[in-house]
Amino acid sequence: MQLASKGEAGFARHYTVLFGERWPELRQALVATSPKVLRVNGFASEAARLRDTRELTPLPRLPGCFRLESASERVTLGLDEHELLSAYVMDAASVVAARALQVRPGETVLDLCAAPGGKALVLLEALASAGNLTLNDRSRKRSARLKTVLRQYVPANVLDRVKLTAHDARRWGLYQPAAYDAILLDAPCSSERHVLGDPAELAKWSPSRIQRLASDQYAMLAAAATALKPGGRLVYSTCALAPQENDGVIERLLKRARHAVEVSPVSAPLGEASEYGWQIHPDRHGAGPIYFCKLTKAA
Repeated sequence: MQLASKGEAGFARHYTVLFGERWPELRQALVATSPKVLRVNGFASEAARLRDTRELTPLPRLPGCFRLESASERVTLGLDEHELLSAYVMDAASVVAARALQVRPGETVLDLCAAPGGKALVLLEALASAGNLTLNDRSRKRSARLKTVLRQYVPANVLDRVKLTAHDARRWGLYQPAAYDAILLDAPCSSERHVLGDPAELAKWSPSRIQRLASDQYAMLAAAATALKPGGRLVYSTCALAPQENDGVIERLLKRARHAVEVSPVSAPLGEASEYGWQIHPDRHGAGPIYFCKLTKAA
């Protein structure tokens, strides 16, 4: 009898091969609603931030973040005197990935797949009072969410340094080569947590989904490397478990050796090293899944 390669049975077989005896526990962690953290909005007033976090426990490993004990915990966020929300709820792993880019004030920064906006806020706060941020996302629906987040969290004078675009990330390098000091590419991916939570998506899953996404991810990564200035930094990130979409994409870029980039070491407060990058998985680290790899372009 031929073993199923598609649908729910194919999905289970594929990830059992990848993760072995670990898969049932990892699958359960993916199906469970993951707890988030509350990351304070650096643009909101200190009084508002203190007001809305005074009963929460800070996370020493993630400055500016506070523990939410469960995914179902309700948090009431208020506005400051400038009508900005005091904090943003997000996955701790996403905070780690965005901070890995180590954006500095005054830089020219690109977020190639920016919606819904949590990581973009991290980048924008790191730019502080100087520098420019381009936020790109092709999806009209996701871009609408991004615009809402910006209005809720960012003052008007800072928004003047933000540019919103809706271009094909796979072709970005053709139009703006060597233009950015730092680039975040949080690429569209398999998102196995989403697949497991959607019966229709699970029913139509096949290994070709991973292959198609990995091909697009490589095109985006190559475009991002082209758009990077000499000496610039690039963080490639996904929320996928499939190695083909993570280290596999990085390995393909390095083997082709067309973009003069090399892997930079990462030391993050959460997660563990992979062959080229860093991974945070919910069964072991209580957050994620997130994979990211930091690359630096030769000066």
